[in-house]
Amino acid sequence: LAYGRAGVRAATFETRYASEGSSSDDTASRLGFEYGVGTRVPVSDIVRRRVQLRKQGREWAGLSPFNKEKTPSFFVNDEKRFYHCFSSGKHGDVFSFLMDVEGQTFREAVETVSELAGMEIPAEGPETVERRRAVKSAQETLAIVADYYESQLRMPAGREAMAYLKDRGLDDATIRRFRLGYAPAAYGSLAASIAPDGITQDQLVDSGLMKRRDDGRATDYFRDRIMFPITDRQGRVIGFGGRALGDAQPKYLNSPETPVFHKGSVLYGQASARKAAHKTGRVLVVEGYMDVIALAQAGLSEAVAPLGTAIGEDQIRLLWTLAAEPVICLDGDRAGRAAAIRSAERALPGLKPGKSLRFAMLPQGEDPDTLVRKRGTEAIEAIFSFETKVGK
Repeated sequence: LAYGRAGVRAATFETRYASEGSSSDDTASRLGFEYGVGTRVPVSDIVRRRVQLRKQGREWAGLSPFNKEKTPSFFVNDEKRFYHCFSSGKHGDVFSFLMDVEGQTFREAVETVSELAGMEIPAEGPETVERRRAVKSAQETLAIVADYYESQLRMPAGREAMAYLKDRGLDDATIRRFRLGYAPAAYGSLAASIAPDGITQDQLVDSGLMKRRDDGRATDYFRDRIMFPITDRQGRVIGFGGRALGDAQPKYLNSPETPVFHKGSVLYGQASARKAAHKTGRVLVVEGYMDVIALAQAGLSEAVAPLGTAIGEDQIRLLWTLAAEPVICLDGDRAGRAAAIRSAERALPGLKPGKSLRFAMLPQGEDPDTLVRKRGTEAIEAIFSFETKVGK
């Protein structure tokens, strides 16, 4: 039985690490470290960051962090290194608690426990080191460019872009909160403006901000567009979405694939929605950037959007880390309804007790942005009250 549990735990660690991009060699070499660090910090030390515990015999008891209750049904056993919640059926170790309750990734959970244990995470292999170097370079470049785009929105060249955002009902605080910006129309303006920061054209190309032409010259990927920074779960800029101001097509353009940006595995607004979703117990999936921003300005910060109409399988799995039953709230037109059907089909293979999707269809011709501006949050909440669950 003990060997079997260890085998299951090993498979779990390997699955977690593989899902977060570590090489197979690194995964195998670091499994032992996770076992060790997981035993150095009592589960109760991690849990009491969120739950008030009282000693009951050999265990600790407290109110469930997963459900509202008056009588404790949540128990922690430090000797066996697990917690169990009778009201929700959830069970796990220090890592799964941080993932389930605080919304951390497995890597973040390992880093948290390692810091508490005073242990240093083992060095990684050459391939992973090189991959992380590329990621770090792209992150640093994107952070500088995000600042540049923000500054351009408040320059004379960005006057039209700012007017558009104001016409859409956004106030200054919201524009700053989401770090909205403007990519100038002039060719070469980006590279020339940030060259003093030590950013080269090669770095801009590698970060998806410039593209190479057939003659080898680099040209701007985004021009004359309102810029929406796309971040990872920690709030670090990993790419951009750009809305054309003129007649350029496509109307919305996302960053290309880079070492840090993978369109099918990202949700717009996920960093800002993360805390709100864990607080409210729900996450709202809307269609576009402006829908997310408008709802946040109205007080509904738990909204995210896929980078395109359809929601992919990786994005559904990401949604389930934010809430057990995400609410899909797409536009009420034919395209929105078709996207909802595709989302349901993609979710079916992963459905299980406690993991599902709910759907709240908007009136024909409305989207969350227009609806919340016309009729307020009460109209949106009313639609959510008529949501339909997958399988019903």
